[in-house]
Amino acid sequence: MNPVPPTPSQDAAQPERRGFLGVAAAGLAGILLAPGVRLIEIAQAAPAAGAATAGADPQVRWGMLIDSTKCSSGCTDCVTACRTENGLPENPGTTGSQWIRKIEIKEIRTGKTQSLPVMCQHCAEPPCVDVCPTGASFKRADGIVLVDKHICIGCRYCVMACPYKARSFVHEPQTKQKPDVPRGMGTVEGCTMCVHKVDRGEQPACVQACSAAGHGAIVFGNLNDPTSEISKRVRAIQTSQLRADLKLDPGVRYHGI
Repeated sequence: MNPVPPTPSQDAAQPERRGFLGVAAAGLAGILLAPGVRLIEIAQAAPAAGAATAGADPQVRWGMLIDSTKCSSGCTDCVTACRTENGLPENPGTTGSQWIRKIEIKEIRTGKTQSLPVMCQHCAEPPCVDVCPTGASFKRADGIVLVDKHICIGCRYCVMACPYKARSFVHEPQTKQKPDVPRGMGTVEGCTMCVHKVDRGEQPACVQACSAAGHGAIVFGNLNDPTSEISKRVRAIQTSQLRADLKLDPGVRYHGI
């Protein structure tokens, strides 16, 4: 049976329907994630999953070297700097986001204790990326692992896959956000190595705070550049990776553990 062609009145209504749907879509796209942060703007700025982004040089491998021998138990300068820079809650509690945390480790045989910061390890083989069903978790060409908030569905597979407990889920509506660090309820987030600062040629906030306080416990730089300070330090001293047995090749190295 041949389909019945639309009547002139129906055909004339089609442009109006399409126009209405376009307006509706534009309205939804303009929903505010937070004051001054629109979803449509984040979508337009967000890279395709796994794609190289501005500032993401494939010849670079950004990394950190943390010297636990210079990290004191009572110091939280790096944690405070991270919260301030990224607009995170001062008291994360049990459900709040914490991108960097201080942990205490103890050598059973000797009783020696050490304090060190733990954050996203920015693995070369990140399990969070492997399990993400939408591609929201992705690794930049320069090794920084990020979450595309526009396509994150909050499934939290990455939270379960991360052996470092470095991912947080945003449970509450977000206000007073930083323009460079958009966050949204119902999405997952973690340390970005302050990618917005790195792309401007600056150091991550935790590194700056540690240096300004005179501790010098965190070094940031290009692991692929043999002339960089971090590369020289890695060659000169013993370093290790957390859970090296998993063969994830983290970009964060530790000395003294």
